[in-house]
Amino acid sequence: MFSFLKKNPSNDNWLSRLKNGLSRTGSQLAELLGSGARIDEDLYEELETILITSDVGMDATQLLLADVRRQVKEHKLTEAGQLREALAHALLKLLRPLAQPLETGTHRPYIIMLCGVNGAGKTTSIGKLAKHFQNQGKSVLLAAGDTFRAAAREQLMEWGARNNVTVIAQQSGDAAAVIFDAVHAAQARGIDIVLADTAGRLTTQAHLMEEIKKVRRVIDKALPGAPHEVLLVLDANTGQNALSQVKAFDEALDVSGLVLTKLDGTAKGGVVAAIAKAHPIPVRFIGVGEGLEDLRPFVPEEFIAALLGLEA
Repeated sequence: MFSFLKKNPSNDNWLSRLKNGLSRTGSQLAELLGSGARIDEDLYEELETILITSDVGMDATQLLLADVRRQVKEHKLTEAGQLREALAHALLKLLRPLAQPLETGTHRPYIIMLCGVNGAGKTTSIGKLAKHFQNQGKSVLLAAGDTFRAAAREQLMEWGARNNVTVIAQQSGDAAAVIFDAVHAAQARGIDIVLADTAGRLTTQAHLMEEIKKVRRVIDKALPGAPHEVLLVLDANTGQNALSQVKAFDEALDVSGLVLTKLDGTAKGGVVAAIAKAHPIPVRFIGVGEGLEDLRPFVPEEFIAALLGLEA
């Protein structure tokens, strides 16, 4: 099922790093399902425990186990190793709908607004996304809309310098004004893509959520129909809390895509399945490190192979 991964040597390093990043879950599943044990209720119970403690969540876990049991019965499976393949099939069925690559050719400039809680990795993700779009031959402009944190503006300026990309920023003023200026600058300069940073905020802070709604409205005034994509950046280490973030930000901003960051050693990874079951929104990108090339489009087959500790 995952044999195609072996046919692309250029993916080897990425897949190896992704597997290392998800090793906390992968090693547990590999140990349980890589043995020659027989399939019985004890095995199902252990599998259920691993999935739940890996942030898959109760609802998604029950869905996956029901699918696995169906496959076991239908194909008369008897060994743990076969259960591993059955789980891979069940996961692929659940996650495949989330794999919708971001298409930026529909508008010019194409405005991407990024949001998320403090520390999720928004500013770093913007730097990596700028590189990703430049590799596609697109021109990029950055908007330093996190006006609450001087360090965020400086960090974005640094990413801009590394990518040779213009950054629109102000020493003071609000996020909406900065992004408004950035949209008009992009139009005047014929820029393909605008990446707009916003201040991190807790979903429980109602006044801050109202403020970010205002930012979205101002972008629409600057360019009717924009933003064309609202990306929510999620720290993979926050587990089930990431699901509550998805629900809250989607309600406020109509989120169209997710970026899952920090899949670099401590993340369990299962929250993707929880999101797919409870509040499915396309996962556009996943990140495994701090380097410019460490953010890639979400490919469910690769993710599942890493999550299950399968050889890529």
